[in-house]
Amino acid sequence: MAFTDYLINVIFLVVVLRQARERRLDIRSIVAPMALVVFVATHYVHTIPTGGSDMALALALTLVGLSLGVLCGYATHVRVDADGTRFARVGPVAAILLLAGISARLVFVFALEHGAGPAIRDFSIVHHISAAAWPLALVSMALCEVTARLVIVQVRGQQLAPRAPATVTVSSSHA
Repeated sequence: MAFTDYLINVIFLVVVLRQARERRLDIRSIVAPMALVVFVATHYVHTIPTGGSDMALALALTLVGLSLGVLCGYATHVRVDADGTRFARVGPVAAILLLAGISARLVFVFALEHGAGPAIRDFSIVHHISAAAWPLALVSMALCEVTARLVIVQVRGQQLAPRAPATVTVSSSHA
């Protein structure tokens, strides 16, 4: 992995850690993660291979990313205050799911470059997977994970009704 690859993954980890603090659900909560994903996609995906089992691999990892994103979206704490401002915070389960996706991709690339390359090459040959399919599949996984989580958290936030301010009622009894 090049320095840029490590930097991108560090940025993803920082994004996850920042989300452990409660933040407003506004346009920034959508734009920053999606900009990062678009950058990663344009940086790593140069072709869309369709031969052999390339699309099957891409679909499989896309579904893994989608599953992680959906689970993470529902495991994220979402609330609304009396002013109607919506907030979200990644809880422990959501953080574990986010980190699982990032770690899986990192471990794959690390393993590829540190001894598992021949095994992955052999697997790819047996299953008719081209070298270009792996980046597409891994980026598709990340894209679907981030997008699904963002959509679910935003929709959940919009479905919350603003909390009414607490009122105190005083009852008096006459004897």
